[in-house]
Amino acid sequence: MIQQKSKLKVSDNSGAKTVRCIKVLGGFKKKIAKIGDLIVVSVQNLRNKMKYNSKVKKKEVYRALIIRTKNSFTKKSGFISSFFENSVVLINKQGNPLGTRIIGPVPRILKKKTLQKVLSISSAII
Repeated sequence: MIQQKSKLKVSDNSGAKTVRCIKVLGGFKKKIAKIGDLIVVSVQNLRNKMKYNSKVKKKEVYRALIIRTKNSFTKKSGFISSFFENSVVLINKQGNPLGTRIIGPVPRILKKKTLQKVLSISSAII
């Protein structure tokens, strides 16, 4: 569960390392975001190797898609799973990811939310 001022890791190669959640999208009373939800983030740190030629800049505001949370979620089969970190993928206004590669697994729940582009560039689907 992600809320305002949560720090998150970035799991793509856009150049950002950590981001901070500014706003949870999806209604004016929505306070908590789960896997598959969109949030507005601000870039806090950049990766050392990509500081000069990254696609993003520090202190810039972007949209992000949550792909992993520490909070557990249940699949239809009754299998309960969780991840070790909270992580996101930066996306543009059209809904396409800024990076060309996603590092780490992505849950199959995102398939229902019509985010096929994120699933296609990921390394593993759980």
